[in-house]
Amino acid sequence: MATQSKTVFTAIMGLANAGKSTLLNTLTGDKIAAVTPKPQTTRTRITGIVTKDETQYVFIDTPGVIPHAKNKLNEKMNRAVREARSDADVILFIADMTRRTSEAEQALIAKFGETENVILLLNKIDAVKDKGRIAERIDVLSKLYDFTDVIPISARNGEGIDELWAEIAKFAKESPHFFPDGKITDRSEGYLASEMIREKLLINLDDEIPHGIAVGIEKFAERTSGKEILDIEAIIYCERESHKGIIIGKRGALLKKIGEEARADLENFFRIKVNLKLWVKVKEDWRNREQIIENILKD
Repeated sequence: MATQSKTVFTAIMGLANAGKSTLLNTLTGDKIAAVTPKPQTTRTRITGIVTKDETQYVFIDTPGVIPHAKNKLNEKMNRAVREARSDADVILFIADMTRRTSEAEQALIAKFGETENVILLLNKIDAVKDKGRIAERIDVLSKLYDFTDVIPISARNGEGIDELWAEIAKFAKESPHFFPDGKITDRSEGYLASEMIREKLLINLDDEIPHGIAVGIEKFAERTSGKEILDIEAIIYCERESHKGIIIGKRGALLKKIGEEARADLENFFRIKVNLKLWVKVKEDWRNREQIIENILKD
């Protein structure tokens, strides 16, 4: 008798820098989401897909919730969070153990309905020396919501992940798989490339610039003759002429460094030699221009 296929949709939610994208990368075993210490690194929902035997796990990484949206990009990010929550069979709510419970975190928890399956993940426990703090945090957060389960984890080193897999599996439902079994994300290769480039920009730039940059892929094509080389051409958009100069750096030094770091990740991910070309263009106030936002985030 054939085994019935199953699927479970899981939304990963929490405040900025709680470790959502790191968890997604750990669960999928691939770097499909940008990870940096900067807030708002994730700007739209990113789907990670893992197929184990008869069960397909579909993980939806969401942007960090922005309590007071300042522009259309922020509004779109918050909308992505709401949509992911409505599509999920189970929600993973990540709380950062290196921070105290905040009003923003409490407000987000308050939005969960009584019928929603929410697993509380206490992340970054590897950074907590006093383990008594974990029990204290569980006590505080459990008074705010009746969580389905509470699991201390380290998304970075994998601690608690086996227990998490077992818990998520309980919510799998009989259904056909929505994606081919070997697929790891619904995002295009071009989108993944743009995120790898943007990650290096966020890491290398000062705090006041990152939120005003975006990366658009102009060319993504493997050469059809000669050596196996993937040609990638990307435009880095910024909001001010002064920012353009900072991104390029003295005699192009910073842009070259960003390109070298991005190329290394691209070659590691796509398993092919990469010819990467970067340009910087100014698009004033692009975060309030819906057409530009759609073009950048569409893939």
